[in-house]
Amino acid sequence: MFYVPLYFEVLRSRPLMVVWMATLAQAALWLAVPMVFYAAPPGELPQLMAVGHEFPLSSDVGPPLAYWLAEIAFRAAGLFGVYALSQLCVVVTYWCVFALGRAIVGATHAAMAVLLMLGISVFTVPTPDFGPPILATALWAVALLEYWRAVMQGRRRSWYAFGAAAVLILLTSDAALVLLGTLAVFTAVTGRGRAALRAIEPRIVALVLIVFLIPHLFWLAGAGGDFVPALRRLRDASAAADNTVGWLWVVCALVLVHAGLAILVLLASGWPQSRGNPVPAIVRSPVDPFAATFVKVFALAPPVLASIAAVLAGDRLPPGGAAPLLVLSGLAVVLAAGDAVELHHQRILGFAWAGLLLAPAIFVPVVIVLLPWITGTELKIAQPASAMGRFFGESFERRTGHPLAVVSGDARTAALVALTAPSRPSVYFEADPRRSPSVTAAEIREKGAVVVWLAADASPAPPAEIHAQFPDLVAEVPHTFKRPMRGRLPPLRVGWGMIRPANAPTVR
Repeated sequence: MFYVPLYFEVLRSRPLMVVWMATLAQAALWLAVPMVFYAAPPGELPQLMAVGHEFPLSSDVGPPLAYWLAEIAFRAAGLFGVYALSQLCVVVTYWCVFALGRAIVGATHAAMAVLLMLGISVFTVPTPDFGPPILATALWAVALLEYWRAVMQGRRRSWYAFGAAAVLILLTSDAALVLLGTLAVFTAVTGRGRAALRAIEPRIVALVLIVFLIPHLFWLAGAGGDFVPALRRLRDASAAADNTVGWLWVVCALVLVHAGLAILVLLASGWPQSRGNPVPAIVRSPVDPFAATFVKVFALAPPVLASIAAVLAGDRLPPGGAAPLLVLSGLAVVLAAGDAVELHHQRILGFAWAGLLLAPAIFVPVVIVLLPWITGTELKIAQPASAMGRFFGESFERRTGHPLAVVSGDARTAALVALTAPSRPSVYFEADPRRSPSVTAAEIREKGAVVVWLAADASPAPPAEIHAQFPDLVAEVPHTFKRPMRGRLPPLRVGWGMIRPANAPTVR
């Protein structure tokens, strides 16, 4: 006698509903968690917002589209808008994977592929940290779906949708050459790909992509994408071991982010073995060989090529982040499972999936409360960003009679102040001025600035590198901010100094 939990029966009969419920639940959860529990934006988001505030066109940050969109979202709805934009990218990614999978393996198996993506960590916990990898993930998913519709289903208008997504990838990600290059090679070496190129639409798209490739290469060069020294190192036999270790490190990192997916697959495959009731199989029609090749190529080739590119660049992470490279991982696993999939341990499997969804979100407030007490470790998301921005913004305006226009010093601290100060000042990255091309020394003299740094004690002396950059800085006594949860952490002291605007009156 078969026993099937209700949620698996819904998966079989209403796969589209399951996909939307799972996708929207995850998006709502990771929209609520940062809004409720984060005292400061996570990861590199403050620096991204600081750069995006200037709407850069040429800088060392790489393709700028994600910076522009983050700034637009922030101006529209504050940090809620930025977090919502990030979760919208996740929703678009999941929907495109489902739509592509439905055309290849059927709706039920496509829904299973989407559910498996929850076990890939880059699609869950890091998503509030919006940036080029999150945006590129959604765009790459759209590009794959529209390419499939154009080549396999003969939808000629889909070439234009694909072209738009590909152009936006060039404007977004350092990994664009890896992603689109793989697709170009696949088109050239497959019969169906070459046949699709006979139409006029893909030729138009190709010309447009060539035009946008020029600024993309310019941005890569500005961001330090010079492979010549790396290519020279490849010719050095003594560097072979280091290159191999570096490549294995990147590959292992890409494998480890699939840990949750591996747990779900092991449970579904019947491990550990049990003497339960027989399991009904979820059967699909045989998959077209070209479709199977398509999924395998784009699930495996981009990660492999990106890992090689990381070694060439001397990095430990793939260019453009891991998320865009793993869009088809879930679909590839479902495809490899065969035409008849038996889901064992269905009750436990359901609880495991719910645990992967809820446990990280529950873990966030627990870590925020306990980690400062247990290890004395400071979390970036627990820094009192609002208090910092309010204090420095009001202090500058009270003393000079002018709104704060420029913040500099320690990159993250300055970015937090700029993001939360009432006047929304610009950030001058003194260590790399190319990241803030609109802020000049003349503007700092005219409008003034606040320079901030993390201070270990109450001494007002700035760090040597800041003093060298701003020799006329008038340092103040470091200000101590109250942490949301101090625990065993030392006081949060922020050293600061002012550069008064030209001809500013003395106001107290």
